Amino acid sequence: MNLMKTGILLAGLTALFMGAGFLLGGQGGMVIALMVAVATNFFAYWNADSLVLRMYKAREVTATSQPGFYGIVRQLALKAELPMPKVYIVDNDQPNAFATGRNPENASVCATTGLLRLLSSEEIAGVMAHELAHVKNRDTLTMTITATLAGALSMLANFALFFGNNRNNPLGFVGTLLVMILAPIAAMLVQMAISRTREYAADASGAEICGNPIWLADALQKLDQGSRSIDNAVAEDNPATAHMFIVNPLHGGAVDNLFSTHPSTQNRVRKLQEIAGMTPRPWG
Repeated sequence: MNLMKTGILLAGLTALFMGAGFLLGGQGGMVIALMVAVATNFFAYWNADSLVLRMYKAREVTATSQPGFYGIVRQLALKAELPMPKVYIVDNDQPNAFATGRNPENASVCATTGLLRLLSSEEIAGVMAHELAHVKNRDTLTMTITATLAGALSMLANFALFFGNNRNNPLGFVGTLLVMILAPIAAMLVQMAISRTREYAADASGAEICGNPIWLADALQKLDQGSRSIDNAVAEDNPATAHMFIVNPLHGGAVDNLFSTHPSTQNRVRKLQEIAGMTPRPWG
């Protein structure tokens, strides 16, 4: 059911891209938008993972350069019956992590230096188990394609004024305004729906992989607090990638929380405590 829901949401994001093209250039614009969407999906399938890693200036580590962190990932990959992913570190004080790759054979997991400093080895294992769950559930391809399509749609909205006077535009300036204002919001809502669907599943699978749901629950509480107080400048400049992280890397108030690409950390922790057979503890 979750896979079908995710497929429908991805199809909706592609249709949104085509709709924006129609509002800007009529049928011709819709055809061009469809071609761009297909090309974007093709590019994302083969290149989006490396693009995201370069965007965040991630550096690959080995058993020699980072024996502790690398060893944790290796043990978890063996337990999850997954090929060993490439392991990366991002020099960023905000504690966070993400996974990427088109399939388990071409997967990468990445943690920030802030995360490695903040968490215990057990909590790091909980976080990386969550990321490996995304790999095992094949969420990483969906998440990278979603980020690429949403980014392309936002770029289309930014260029809307240049195409708003096209005589093929069926709604004229109104169509241009709709693309500029509504398209990014709609893309964000689709990202939110996809991410929230997959995060709960990855939490449950990650708890099974690491063997202790409380390791992940405790890590999520620390990551949530850390991400709220420490900026991630690259994520702020590229919000279409925010849903790839284990916790929301963006700062914001109530409106941003309403449209957050991540489910409530409090709810995630509560579910993990329930999986562990615990009475949910007070938050904070």
